[in-house]
Amino acid sequence: MNLARVLLPAAMLAVASGAEAQRRITPVNTAATATQSRNELRNDTARINAERRASSVSYVDDNGKVVWVDTVTGDKWVDSLALTASLPRMQYPLLHSVSVSVDIWDAAMRLFGQDYGLAGFAAEVNLHNRYIPVLEAGLGAASHKPSGGGYDYRSPMAPYFRIGANYNFLYNSNPDYLLLAGLRYGFSTFRWEVRDVIVDSPYWDETATFDIPRQNATAGWLELCFGLRVKLCGPVSAGWMLKYHTMLHCTETPYGSPYYVPGYGARSGALTGAFFVTYTLPVSRRKSVPVAE
Repeated sequence: MNLARVLLPAAMLAVASGAEAQRRITPVNTAATATQSRNELRNDTARINAERRASSVSYVDDNGKVVWVDTVTGDKWVDSLALTASLPRMQYPLLHSVSVSVDIWDAAMRLFGQDYGLAGFAAEVNLHNRYIPVLEAGLGAASHKPSGGGYDYRSPMAPYFRIGANYNFLYNSNPDYLLLAGLRYGFSTFRWEVRDVIVDSPYWDETATFDIPRQNATAGWLELCFGLRVKLCGPVSAGWMLKYHTMLHCTETPYGSPYYVPGYGARSGALTGAFFVTYTLPVSRRKSVPVAE
């Protein structure tokens, strides 16, 4: 009985040790393991670039890209791993410039017979030469009388305001040239009236005339803008903008809606424009990047 108790655990331990030894016995060298390290290194960009950097010197080009030069062969190369790991670099500082502008669109259009509008002004801040918040203000008035007569619409001089921003698609290029897209919200409080409204009655063969008394109104609208600006001379530049606008809200009166809204123009048109002459004051210049010798 005592002998069986001693032999049984020993036999179990021997079987377990044999199985463990069998599991640990594996081939050490095969055709696959002989070429495994070479296959891994062949496409390992990080290790390949690390070896190339050890025998290269680098410098930063005008676009902020790190260029490596092999000191033995003179070949230039760019670390692709560094490109994918980094974000596009801003070439201009946060506060790049401030500008003031005069919109001469309405003044020019009056020469071609437009009977509304006065003048507009704008102030903007250029951030990274990319994002450009804009505040616009101006004065508008209208005196519209159809060529065939029938009524005389008048809207005395009133202010308007717009607030929004532009986006410069050429933000890492020469700041003398801007390709812009923008969004604005416009607002105006104004008055309007209609005089000498003529109503014909063919049945009675009579003509009646009446006036619409002065009405108070407020209006708000949305503008989508697209334009271009180029430098003329020194700090002076000029540019145009094509605008699509839509009315968001406007005061309704017992006599209907106004024909003209300051800053918006005639209610009948969805497209309008702007032509700005701009004076730009640089706040800081593009950051200089040291070049490695």
